[in-house]
Amino acid sequence: MDRTYKYLGYFLLLLIPLIFAGFYKTYFHPFPNFGKNIDAYIHIHAIIAATWVAILVVQPFLIVQKKVALHRAVGKLSYVVFHLLIISFIPRIVKTYNAGDFPYLFFPLGDGSLLILFYVLAIYYKRKTAKHMRYMIASALVLLGPTVGRIGPNLLGWSELLTQNVQYGIIYFILISLILYDRKNKRKFQPYLVAIAGFIIHQIIYHIVFL
Repeated sequence: MDRTYKYLGYFLLLLIPLIFAGFYKTYFHPFPNFGKNIDAYIHIHAIIAATWVAILVVQPFLIVQKKVALHRAVGKLSYVVFHLLIISFIPRIVKTYNAGDFPYLFFPLGDGSLLILFYVLAIYYKRKTAKHMRYMIASALVLLGPTVGRIGPNLLGWSELLTQNVQYGIIYFILISLILYDRKNKRKFQPYLVAIAGFIIHQIIYHIVFL
């Protein structure tokens, strides 16, 4: 791993409290007395998503500790977990479609598309560590969608529109900061430009659908 990113794992750990905050009201607070709206498919999706986050968090630590063999083994496991994660979106898509809430198909389809894009690019460049790592960081930023997207309205009382734009602003701020950081350290930051382009398209489509 690039030495300038040796603390990456600690930053990714921030995903855990953010996810807890985002899903506290709808998932963690009612535990174990869930309502009828929390079915088996949601539990399965939660378990798979938690496993995916654990993989994202642990991988940088394994590299820093020079446990390369274990890092590769976990990387191979991610092939299975990632496919299961994408498949776990399907019940929500079907449920949303059957309910006639067609605009809200944007969220699983839009987030799923970005996840696939960044993960496929990360795997494609798995032998080019710098690009691989940066695309995996981009894939982690996709998770800010369902977390910040719930923290805003559920905990802060924000409107959905405000929440979405704050979410995009946070993501752009992180990506631009990483670009400036890489430029300062004379590292290649092109994957972050691809990520910004992906999120801009995501934002444009969101506004077309909901405005």
